[in-house]
Amino acid sequence: MAMDYRDRIIELRKESGLSQAQLAKKLNISQSAVAKWETKRTEPTAAAIISLSKIFNKTTDYILGLEDEWGNVSNNNIK
Repeated sequence: MAMDYRDRIIELRKESGLSQAQLAKKLNISQSAVAKWETKRTEPTAAAIISLSKIFNKTTDYILGLEDEWGNVSNNNIK
C-alpha cells in the first residue's frame, strides 16, 4: 500500500523526534492544523507542503506520497 501525505507527515515528524506542537511551531501554524492533516480532516496547503519539504529535507513529491525515498515515481496515485 502506497503512503500518502498523512502517512509521510506522521513518519517524518516522528523520525525527527518532533511533537505535533513542535512541528506546528516550526511551520508557524497551530498544533490543531497538524493534527487535522494527520487525521485527514484537512489537507496541507501548497505553502505548507513546501515548508515541510524544507524542514524534513525531502521533495514535495515525497511528502505527497508521489515518489519513494529513492525518487521512484509511484503509479498507484495516478487516477
